[in-house]
Amino acid sequence: MLIRSPADIPLSEITPPEIYRERRRFMQGMGALAAGAALGAAADAGAGVKLAGVRPGAYRLDEDKTPYKDVTTYNNFYEFGTGKGDPAKNAGSLITHPWTVAIEGEVGNPMVYDIDALLKLAPLEERVYRMRCVEGWSMVIPWVGFPLREIIRRAAPTGNARYVEFVTLNDPRQMPGQRSRVLDWPYVEGLRLDEAMHPLTLLAVGLYGEVLPNQNGAPLRLVVPWKYGFKNAKSIVKIRFVEKPPLTAWMRAAPREYGFYSNVNPQVDHPRWSQAKERRIGEFRKRDTLMFNGYGDQVASLYRGMDLKKFF
Repeated sequence: MLIRSPADIPLSEITPPEIYRERRRFMQGMGALAAGAALGAAADAGAGVKLAGVRPGAYRLDEDKTPYKDVTTYNNFYEFGTGKGDPAKNAGSLITHPWTVAIEGEVGNPMVYDIDALLKLAPLEERVYRMRCVEGWSMVIPWVGFPLREIIRRAAPTGNARYVEFVTLNDPRQMPGQRSRVLDWPYVEGLRLDEAMHPLTLLAVGLYGEVLPNQNGAPLRLVVPWKYGFKNAKSIVKIRFVEKPPLTAWMRAAPREYGFYSNVNPQVDHPRWSQAKERRIGEFRKRDTLMFNGYGDQVASLYRGMDLKKFF
């Protein structure tokens, strides 16, 4: 069951919970990450570095959370290898501080944010989301971040801005998987503007109340819970507002398998995997996949009148 507070209550009026005691400030945590990366530390160098001032978000689940170890060691992040365990083994080379994110394209207020300034745009929330990957495995993850729409509002998109393009870091020195040609780098992802503005769409900077580990997309990644497994922009360096749908990395690599919309939809199979069933990490039996990953009440209206088999 999805539990949320009334939509008409501004986030600014939600009383924050008690700040976690004895936590180091996020700035200190980012400094620790940078030092760890410079020393060639493990990919989860930020593990245990708490994020200060995180409050419970409006979107949560009453389902068991996937253990932290599984969330951080079973990943898709081709920039560090194609195996599920490769990112945890290989992402220690990624330097996440300093880091900048450029806001470009059809906007009235183009900007380049330092990651530290970016994190001051809105209060950090913990949101527990159901996540289903395209291959059929799923998790329940407590992400920490803020709504993408906070950046969009400040960017002031023009009337020509209909889509949002996400461009991720392209640096084979830091990302050994980019030395292969498994994808056309950099990794590019996209959303329609109303999808990007939806309150469920999150820019994540952490999980389980801690700094986001490198292998999970540090320092900034996109989380769209009704599209998880299809829309996975990690280590974002550029957010562009454009008039036409961007050609995403997977649309370029396998156009028959990945369309622009790519929703979790048990009625539309991926050519190599069924979307009808899923296996929760840690469970033996498969369970039925929910339409829009269980977020249909919130997002189905975005696709009213669309043929989702045609617009996959």
